[in-house]
Amino acid sequence: MHPSNDTELVFRCLEGDADAFRTLVQRYQSAVYATAYYYAGRYGAAEDITQEAFWAAYRGLPHLKDPEKFGVWLKEITTRTAANWLRRNLPRIRQETPLPHRRTVSIEDARQGPEGQAAAKERYERVQSAIDALPERYRLPVVLRYLQELSYDEISQFTGESRDEVRGVLHRAMRKLRRYLGEMDDKEGDARWHRDSK
Repeated sequence: MHPSNDTELVFRCLEGDADAFRTLVQRYQSAVYATAYYYAGRYGAAEDITQEAFWAAYRGLPHLKDPEKFGVWLKEITTRTAANWLRRNLPRIRQETPLPHRRTVSIEDARQGPEGQAAAKERYERVQSAIDALPERYRLPVVLRYLQELSYDEISQFTGESRDEVRGVLHRAMRKLRRYLGEMDDKEGDARWHRDSK
């Protein structure tokens, strides 16, 4: 049995089918969480924003004019919810320590012991810095694709861009990322050379 499309799920929600909304939450949870984290930069904040965004979407379903565009509508709700949440909570979250999006230690890193894990952590942080340096237009698609591992179609449904537009944006973003990471390597190489030369 093929999964229901968004339009069908929205209509079922409006008829009181709680399972249909649960399916929509499961379908978009990664994208909403990644978007929330993208704006808030903290795990706890992203979780709060995600819950608020889905609750706002549930309450707002009767006002959704085009159920086929549920994903795009949900993205707008998520960004608005994130902005409101940040306004309310900025003084508090300034005292929290930001954490990376999602960090797992691979088997290879673990086998290498603490040094291997430290090197992997450093690589991850360099990639994060490079992503942060991207133009805003590219950052969210990169986070959705490479950190949350969403497909082109899932990103397309959530952002409202065509699959080809998503692919093009990601292609350009990866070229920029490779350039940024190359420049970081060059700078680190220069810094090491200067340290070694002293």
